[in-house]
Amino acid sequence: MRGRSLAATLAFAFGVTTLAVFVLVGSFLYLALEKQIKAQDNLDIVLAARHARRLAEELESAQGIREHGERLASIVLGNEAMSMEVFGPDGNKAIDHNIAAALAAPDAASGAASLAALPPLARVAATARITEADIGDWIGRNGAPIRGILTDVRLRNGDTASVLVARNMSDRWLLLDRYRDKLQMAGVAGVLLAMLLGYVLIRVALQPLRDIAASAGLVTINRLDTRVTVERVPSELAALVVSFNAMLERVEQGFQRLSRFTADLAHDMRTPLGNMRGAAEVALARPRSVDEYESLLASNLEECDRLSRMIENVLFLARAEHPQFVKHMREFDAGQELSHIADYFEGIAEEAGVRVRVGGAASLTADLELFRRALGNLLANAIRYTPPGGEIALDVGESPEAVRVSVSNQGTPIAAEHLERIFDRFYRVDPSRSSLPAADVSQASTGSTGLGLAIVRTIMELHGGTVHAESDARGTRFVLTFKRAG
Repeated sequence: MRGRSLAATLAFAFGVTTLAVFVLVGSFLYLALEKQIKAQDNLDIVLAARHARRLAEELESAQGIREHGERLASIVLGNEAMSMEVFGPDGNKAIDHNIAAALAAPDAASGAASLAALPPLARVAATARITEADIGDWIGRNGAPIRGILTDVRLRNGDTASVLVARNMSDRWLLLDRYRDKLQMAGVAGVLLAMLLGYVLIRVALQPLRDIAASAGLVTINRLDTRVTVERVPSELAALVVSFNAMLERVEQGFQRLSRFTADLAHDMRTPLGNMRGAAEVALARPRSVDEYESLLASNLEECDRLSRMIENVLFLARAEHPQFVKHMREFDAGQELSHIADYFEGIAEEAGVRVRVGGAASLTADLELFRRALGNLLANAIRYTPPGGEIALDVGESPEAVRVSVSNQGTPIAAEHLERIFDRFYRVDPSRSSLPAADVSQASTGSTGLGLAIVRTIMELHGGTVHAESDARGTRFVLTFKRAG
């Protein structure tokens, strides 16, 4: 099933992020504007109330309020949203301006007649300072929001009048509503535009990925040497391209090794099979004696043993490369084990006319069976290529960092260019694949199966160690290095 588009997903995420940013910014701007408008209106109401109280305090009596009504009303004159009502000492209305829309009383159509008709507001004492905290809120006619201040005024004759200054906030809320609607429209348009531009930009930014995919599509079983070549790769994708090319290189090398291994295995299996077939055809060409048939069967049995060893070694290498290969680690005396291995090969060494010397001692933690197999392969290899009368040395030594086991033998030296490759499976020093007595060391370790040294290297890799060969005119030396656990 085809997954979601990465470009669409990122564009959607970008749009959601943009929407969240717009909501936060828009809310901040809206609240900031609302706060600023409210602060300005509160200031206007407070200043108007203070001005009205100062003017009223200059009047002699309630009659002066009526006589100077226009002067008092001029404070809010010119602003249709502002209202004023002045009540005499008896609580009855003395003057008013645009007050009907600010009241919710039943007689609001004709204006409030007394203080009792006003909304429940806290009255500011005549001697108290008028502040924004004294502003009250109520709902006027037609549900209009109203804000205002009711304050007492001390006339010059000592009587107390009352002044109501109010403001209809409908225009402000309408302004805020329009501003909010514009913010919402701008936010929706901005989100859609951000998603569209984001999708386009992401598609452009992901073009190198499509180029990498197209280049990777050119890799086939017959073109494993193909590499991803994308020009101007972004720095974020450079590591991906390098890793992908490195993977292709490993795959190519592994496939080449597998091809060589398959060809070498087929060649080596064909040889004993060909020998058995040829011997059988010769034997069947004419009647043979019992001794000749027994000799034929013995020869075929040897070839079967060779095939069995080859198959066993191949299976071991296959199992060893599996991640779940089990090792039974234990601590043992490497010097004693070398002595046991030398005793086991004593008869073979005597037949070959060589001596085996063991030296050194060290405590080693490893899989004992794998250790014996690796040393057995190396010792068999050394016996095979040590001239009669020669000596093979098995030595072990230790240091704080590692334990080193060496197998040294006299004989024809190995050329430097072959020292590392002799550990490859089925590697032959001679390109013609002929069996050279002093060169084909990779076969000797396990009865000419060509896998002995490869098994040794695999065993060392399982232990996290290394194996290397040294060869000069004095002889050849194989060194196993077992690193100590940190």
